Amino acid sequence: MSEDTSLKTTPLTGLWQSMGGRMVPFAGYLMPVQFPEGVMKEHVWTRESCGLFDVSHMGPAFLALKNTSLKGDAAHAAIAALVETILPCDVAGLAPGQLRYTTLPNASGGVLDDLFVGRPKADADQGTLYFVVNAGCKEQDFAIIAEACAGKATLTRADDRALIAVQGPKGVDAIGNVGDGPKRLGFMEFATVKGPYGEVVVSRSGYTGEDGFEVLIAADKAEAFVRTLLATAHVKAIGLGARDSLRLEAGLCLYGHDLDETTSPIEAGLAWTIQKVRRERGDFPGAARILKELSEKPSRKRVGLLPKDKAPAREGAEIRNLAGEKVGMVTSGGYGPSVGGPIAMGYVDAAFAAVGTELDLIVRDQPRRWVVAPLPFVPHNYHRKG
Repeated sequence: MSEDTSLKTTPLTGLWQSMGGRMVPFAGYLMPVQFPEGVMKEHVWTRESCGLFDVSHMGPAFLALKNTSLKGDAAHAAIAALVETILPCDVAGLAPGQLRYTTLPNASGGVLDDLFVGRPKADADQGTLYFVVNAGCKEQDFAIIAEACAGKATLTRADDRALIAVQGPKGVDAIGNVGDGPKRLGFMEFATVKGPYGEVVVSRSGYTGEDGFEVLIAADKAEAFVRTLLATAHVKAIGLGARDSLRLEAGLCLYGHDLDETTSPIEAGLAWTIQKVRRERGDFPGAARILKELSEKPSRKRVGLLPKDKAPAREGAEIRNLAGEKVGMVTSGGYGPSVGGPIAMGYVDAAFAAVGTELDLIVRDQPRRWVVAPLPFVPHNYHRKG
């Protein structure tokens, strides 16, 4: 492959190349799509053991109040008030150490990006928020956040560090390499941990449907950390190909495919990301459309799809009802190794969104019978306290 010198690299690019990773352009970065064992084996390994992913192309950042006289809950309330002008989730109600998944809506109720926002646990860090946004949207997202907080808070990007995802049922054993603290985290909690690799930010989260962690670590410590994990018998490097099949089986949206500027969070099945207090206030971008769809139901919905004859379907395939009328479009499709066959997600008119509804997907100009299926395709295995 002739590498495009305009592509950005991560602190681990050289390691992946030395390991035989097949490198491809992705969101402006040179990233490993798979390793010599291939996507299928990488997918299954992650479900059964522990996969390690380089997600350093993502956009981590910290937002901090300029007014340092505010402390504790008052500091958090002040910074939450700033970002709640652009986010529809309850940032003010975050507990110390809690992460929330949310969307960044535009004025018409479409989704500009989906992201994580978190409140640090330590008292000394109140008045700060931790963000992780999508790679292809980070320039736009950071500009929106900075504008909303202009003069009142400072955004510090951390995408010069490495972000490592450790996913799978044995990930909790692997994460002990950064200290004991991360093992005590519940799903969607995060903490700053000091250990053998310096100060790292660890969240119990991920994009596979499995229990797992994401570790934000200094660039010069990343390779040593990764090599230590890969030296254990239950951890293997996994590429973006398996990351995509894992998230599809887990029924998770991919921005630019299952979410975009025309799609609302309600159509996408993400109403749960807008907490009651924000619905009552309705003071976020796109609230008119989003609240209307909450009360009156959206005209289309994101659904899972399974074939009746094992014929695969890809993004862009037209969805028709049994009368031959177009009622939707596939937005993600592929093979689900854990399911044992093709799977897909797409948007269909609400009248055809009920589980069990039979539809035709147009594959190579031929109608193939599929059926609306519940999401996720495989159960989530997140670690919840208690």
